[in-house]
Amino acid sequence: QVQVVESGGGLVQAGGSLRLSCAASGRTFSSYIMGWFRQAPGKERESVARIDWSGDSTYYADSVRGRFTISGDNARNTVYLQMNSLKPEDTAVYYCRLWWGGMDYWGKGTLVTVSS
Repeated sequence: QVQVVESGGGLVQAGGSLRLSCAASGRTFSSYIMGWFRQAPGKERESVARIDWSGDSTYYADSVRGRFTISGDNARNTVYLQMNSLKPEDTAVYYCRLWWGGMDYWGKGTLVTVSS
């Protein structure tokens, strides 16, 4: 059974940094894409960043480009999201999504709260 588990959320002051981790397990993964989404209270879920298994292709939402960096560790089937210069508007539940084998899998999310 494929599982996707996020970690690393928490409370941070504006201007601070956090690193989120997303670990996939249950299969031997190849040719996958992993991405981060977020959902703030009262808002729709939005895409934040994604990376392919080779690490050659990345995507960032305009709102985080230059502040967030996505990276992957294929040996650990883990993707990281380094978040710097955090703003109160980055407050949200952050979800990890794995696209693999024609299906997608979601984690349960990790809460990031940025205080002003």
